[in-house]
Amino acid sequence: MPNSLEGQFIRLEVISGKHLQVPSERAPAGIYVSINVDSRRRWKSAIKVLSSDESVAWGDTATLSLDASSKLSLDIRASFELNRMLGSGELIGELEVTWDELLDHGDEPFNLSFPPVRGGCPSLMLKAAVVHSCDNQDSALLYSTAECEIDRDTDAGHARFAEYVSSERVSHLNDAVEHFQSVLDQCPVDHPDRAAVLTNLAWARLKSYIEGDFQDIDSVTSLFREALALRLQGHPDYPLSLYYLAEALTWRYSKEGTAIYIQESAQLYRKLLPLCPEGTYLRTIAAGENGVDYVIGECNNLPTDASDEGIHLRRIVLQLCPPGHQYHPDALNQLSSALQLRFRQCGSIDDIDESIRVGREAVSLCPEEHTSRATYLKILGYSLRHRFDHQGRSHDLDEAICVYEEALRMCPVGHKTRCLSLDTLGGALRVRFIKRGDVDDINKAISLRREALMLSPPGHPHHDTALNNLAITLKIRYNELNVSEDLDEAINLYRESLRLTRLEDPQRPRNLSNLSSVLRSRFTKTQKNEDIEEAIRLCQESLEALPSLHPDRSSSYVWLQEAYLSRYRVQRKSADLSLAVENFRLASQHPTQGFPERIKEAIDWARQTEVYQQQSALEAYKICLELIDNHMMTRSSIISRREAATAFHGAQSLPVDAASCAIRRNNVRQAVKLVEQGRGQQWSLASRLRTPLEDLESTSPELARKLSELRKSLSDAQGSAASTDRAAADRTATEYRRLTRQWDAAVAEIRNLRAFSRFLLPLLYEDLQAAARQGPVIIFIASQYSCSAIIVPTSGEPHHVPLPSVTLTDLNNLKDRFARAIRHASTMGPKVPRNDLIVLLRTVWNEIMLPIINVLQHVLKLNSLSRIWLCPTAAFTSIPLHAAHPFQTNADRSKEPCLEDLFICSYTPTLSALVRSRRMMKKRVAPSFATIGQGQPGAGKGKALLAVDSEVELVRKLVPETANRTNISGDAATRAGALEALEENTWVHLACHGKQDPTQPYDSHFVMRDGPLTLLDIMEKDIPHAEFAFLSACHTAVGDKETPDEVIHLAAGLQFSGFKSVDDAVAKHVVEAFYKNMFKDLEEGGEMDCTKAAWALNRATHAVKTKVPLEQRMVFVHIGLDSEGSSSGENDLYIWWGYCK
Repeated sequence: MPNSLEGQFIRLEVISGKHLQVPSERAPAGIYVSINVDSRRRWKSAIKVLSSDESVAWGDTATLSLDASSKLSLDIRASFELNRMLGSGELIGELEVTWDELLDHGDEPFNLSFPPVRGGCPSLMLKAAVVHSCDNQDSALLYSTAECEIDRDTDAGHARFAEYVSSERVSHLNDAVEHFQSVLDQCPVDHPDRAAVLTNLAWARLKSYIEGDFQDIDSVTSLFREALALRLQGHPDYPLSLYYLAEALTWRYSKEGTAIYIQESAQLYRKLLPLCPEGTYLRTIAAGENGVDYVIGECNNLPTDASDEGIHLRRIVLQLCPPGHQYHPDALNQLSSALQLRFRQCGSIDDIDESIRVGREAVSLCPEEHTSRATYLKILGYSLRHRFDHQGRSHDLDEAICVYEEALRMCPVGHKTRCLSLDTLGGALRVRFIKRGDVDDINKAISLRREALMLSPPGHPHHDTALNNLAITLKIRYNELNVSEDLDEAINLYRESLRLTRLEDPQRPRNLSNLSSVLRSRFTKTQKNEDIEEAIRLCQESLEALPSLHPDRSSSYVWLQEAYLSRYRVQRKSADLSLAVENFRLASQHPTQGFPERIKEAIDWARQTEVYQQQSALEAYKICLELIDNHMMTRSSIISRREAATAFHGAQSLPVDAASCAIRRNNVRQAVKLVEQGRGQQWSLASRLRTPLEDLESTSPELARKLSELRKSLSDAQGSAASTDRAAADRTATEYRRLTRQWDAAVAEIRNLRAFSRFLLPLLYEDLQAAARQGPVIIFIASQYSCSAIIVPTSGEPHHVPLPSVTLTDLNNLKDRFARAIRHASTMGPKVPRNDLIVLLRTVWNEIMLPIINVLQHVLKLNSLSRIWLCPTAAFTSIPLHAAHPFQTNADRSKEPCLEDLFICSYTPTLSALVRSRRMMKKRVAPSFATIGQGQPGAGKGKALLAVDSEVELVRKLVPETANRTNISGDAATRAGALEALEENTWVHLACHGKQDPTQPYDSHFVMRDGPLTLLDIMEKDIPHAEFAFLSACHTAVGDKETPDEVIHLAAGLQFSGFKSVDDAVAKHVVEAFYKNMFKDLEEGGEMDCTKAAWALNRATHAVKTKVPLEQRMVFVHIGLDSEGSSSGENDLYIWWGYCK
């Protein structure tokens, strides 16, 4: 060193390092540089995290005196602790340099290379300069070289371990373990370095385990676990401890194959990866092919586990491989499969919905030519099939078939999984045959499954399944087409399948019940007792093997019920009928089975108890109606609820059959409740979201606010129509169910409040009787078992009025005869007698209305022109009950009065509708009147209505000037314009085409200039101050024939939306007479009052008898309430409707 430099200092900047590989191949916490200053001191840089390219950036500076020796020693070392370092770490490179060598580069940075390590040459980038004074800024980085014993033993262990890695001499490894164990012995449980000591010893022992020289892997993982427990989340060395334990568990799994170790490793990686910044060395090795990628691959190869822990693992694996990761599609598919299996075991609809969602995503991410696509398609198809079985949505079945067909195309002849594709497609076609009855489907299904069996010979893992599935398909064809050879073949196939099925096989219980079902079928044909005895035994064995909540128990109950019932039909032992009923009960109430299957079973239960006069009939009907109501509540849209309601054969007549059953058991109150529960379900479900909350607000404002917010969220969530985007529709359904659960929880909380115990529960008889507050309500029961009427009086018990001479067949014939007679009358001149209609209306008077009138007059003592409400059901809804007439002249030449001479009649779809309307009444506002006329609907929307303009003008003249009047006609009478008028006015007169859609009643509509104003539009609109609507349109009260005795038509839609009165007229005579009577008192200073509507119509129809033919007068009907004489001050609801203009 030149004398001129004595007494001066050198400032050495350690900028960065490259190719910094650790000789022992152990993942370091960080890298640092050490400079030996003298025999007592050394300078150390900061410990910096190694980058993924094995480089480090420091930027640390050392100021060193040049009075020391002419040389200095530079070390690059790996530290295995970031927080508190134990010892000096592992040496990566060591180099002696002179001051001159450092200063030869002037002010420019330069590289200093170190001896090679694992094929690479570590290097440092430095910068050196002479300074004339030391500011001691770096004094904090000067450390004493004095070491304690645990430091020396730790350093010795690192050195010997590195030597072992390079030499592979076990003695070096043993020495390393001995040094690390010695250090551990010196560090009690509260020693601050204990975690580092445990980790060092565990890593050395893990290396010995990997090489096969050490077998006690439990002690290794225990050491790593103890170290991790000492480094809680937030500790600088927590991520590295996670990595070390994950590595140990992964190695253990690779040697032992025990799933719990790779599962725990996945959980550790899920915690680790978010803590490893991108670009770090730890991130690279943790996320690499020997780290998390290996764990993901192995987890994806594990058997499907439907436990909560198994599903949790699949979610963890999915988090480990986000979108874009090579294993992401497979992780989605594995999660879909696990969720599907849990659904099959537990029946949660949320599981199968999520399975379909992630299954679709997996398929979408898999190219058509990818070998895994066929597998993904099959899993998706299975999930769609299971949801169809559970929910009964036909589009799921159609999608499953499309998915299976694509999967089969990807498995040509010779493909190893073709047999599975054939089998699954055959199963879906079998189900579609059951639903739609296309014989081509069942024949193709059998053909596909025969080929699947041929490709799965004895010894093939799919052989027993192929046998069972072909047998199922043959049995279905036998059931529907009575091909006897199919039944014998099915029995033989089932027996062979069962023989090959292991006792512990989860499919065995299903195979047992399947064999039972075909033996029961053969018994009904041959009546061989051994068949039915074996069938019963097999079902019992199946049930014994299944957990109490397994969905398959339901089908076993069904087959056992059928077996007992079959034996009862032959042997007539009452015990068999009781056992059949008990299994009906268990099958229909099994909680993990889907609503569709439970509803079918409950309907069959009700029908069989009627056939055999079994005492549980009323219970069966109650369960039917409850299940249908609950099933419809799961549907997120109005349209899908109707689809759900129309899906079950025999469900349409359940409400009236249930009421008939209660009547025959002398329980008339129960009959009223049942017919109410079953009818008008669509309106009842929708009205739950419009329940007034004023009373609740005064008791619990917080709960009222919560329910109001949920009500809005549910209204927003329920789609009005089926979406063509299945994934979007599924997301909507899932969100709707989530909100429904919150709604149910809130309602349960409200019911715990005093005075709210029956909040939103079905009305009791006492509550329903409020519908008769202003006059009795007559419910007409048209059942296949009996026809009768129930009169609900203003107070007291309901009155049952038998109609012994009327049957359901009679009513259907009467309905058809009315339709023909009305069509015929429309072709006749106005003066020609309507003899056919007279005969029919006389029949209605004598056979139906006269017994009821006798009770009204002689038992209830009703005065002349009192108010009554008619509530028809089933076939009664198509008969003009209000027009009943004796057409008889007395001896004094006076005419016998007809029904409308005796009483002022209204109709109501249900008692609940009347009660609900009163509850929803708002304070009256100043009346406003809108006339909406559309006589020129546009091309293709119906013929021109030439009288509309004159009708609009007539109404304008009749409505008093004091009312706020609005006229909308011509181009202004659009869908939006009509909706706005309905919203903003209290009274509305509609003159236009009205069209009923028999296949989709919610598409029934009024024809506007630019398009239809549908029933759905009206239902979804908030119409806050509605009071009265007059419908001068065709078909506005033609109901839905498919739903369980529903009344779904345009008039009912306006009632639901809040209109207090709706009128459906056909002639200007009635319009004029009606409005003159409505506004009669205004000349004397009165107010517009919708409560006069029923009386005004009664007077109008009498006034036009000589002007309007009989068949046209019959169409005028009032639907709704009347508050005349009410002391409550409520505004009541009126609706008018008719048959056709």
